[in-house]
Formats: sequence, structure tokens, C-alpha cells
Amino acid sequence: MVIARRGVLVLALCGATLSGSRSTAAQSPVSGFGRAPTAEELRAIDIEVTPDGKGLAPGSSSASAGKSVYTRRCETCHGPTGKEGPQDVLVGGQGSLATSTPQKTVGSYWPYATTLWDYIRRAMPFEHPGTLTADEVYGATAYVLYMNGVVGENDVLDQTTLPKVRMPNRNGFTSDPRPDVPLKKK
Repeated sequence: MVIARRGVLVLALCGATLSGSRSTAAQSPVSGFGRAPTAEELRAIDIEVTPDGKGLAPGSSSASAGKSVYTRRCETCHGPTGKEGPQDVLVGGQGSLATSTPQKTVGSYWPYATTLWDYIRRAMPFEHPGTLTADEVYGATAYVLYMNGVVGENDVLDQTTLPKVRMPNRNGFTSDPRPDVPLKKK
């Protein structure tokens, strides 16, 4: 069972508590099993990438280099132009969100390029997630952004340049109005 309270995640089944300090119980007092993760195990799963680019891995690539990554690892599911599928359509849809037939694609919906990079690194390719190198992730990201007209074919994306990419729907989201969610100052 998972219970979330004001930024603290409680894993009731194993008796562990994770918070900003990453403290964990070594063993469940209820069931008597489990252990605290090692520092190496924590580093392996500490792969969060934030919209400002914190957490991006070293590496770089461009759309021109990323086309081969896309062709080899992405095209089967997303089509040669990112519009065909059979899986999610990645390209197009700009200006469609306020219509009766909105298309939620990378180019029309996603607010941050860094979250695209993070998603590709964690979840793609579907049949072998997490197998792309950092350079391949930058290349695939650059190519998808290029197909959406967001970056140029030879623009190099890396830890410094990727967070600066301005996505078309960056301002299409609103802050969370719940009183228990603190507003982040920019």
C-alpha cells in the first residue's frame, strides 16, 4: 500500500519511508523483512531530470546524428515521420489543443524538452527501455524536436542547451491551485 502525505511517500507494505532526506527503514517492523538500499542502489535509481535540466547526463548530439538512432530504434513504433504510429504520434498537432480534435504530440503538448529527454532515457525503446546511451538519447530527442520544427537539424543538444529549448506549449499549463502544494518561485 502506498500513502502520500505532503511530499512524503509511505510504503506501508515494506515499512519504508522516503522523503527529501531519503531516509528509509532498514526493516519492516510488521513483516521483519527488507533492508535499506545501498548508496550504489540509490544512485542507480536517482535519475530524475527536472525542467531546468538538473539531472541531465553528460553527452550531446544533434538531429542530423539522431536521425539514425530514430530510424534504428524508434521508427518501428512511431513511423518514419513520427506521424504514422502504430504507437503514439510524436509530430504535428500545433494549434490543435483548443479545437474539437486536439492532437497531443511532443510538438503540441509537451512543455519542456528536458522531460522528453528523461522519458526517452527511461522508457524507450519500448522493447528495451534504458538501453540507449546518453548521446543516443540526446540524438533521438533532437530528431523528434527537429521533426516538430522546434530545433534546427544541426543544433547540438547537451546539458546546457537542452534546458534552453523553448517548447511551443511551454505556457499552456497552469500552476497547481491546491492549498497544500507550495508555489515554486521562478
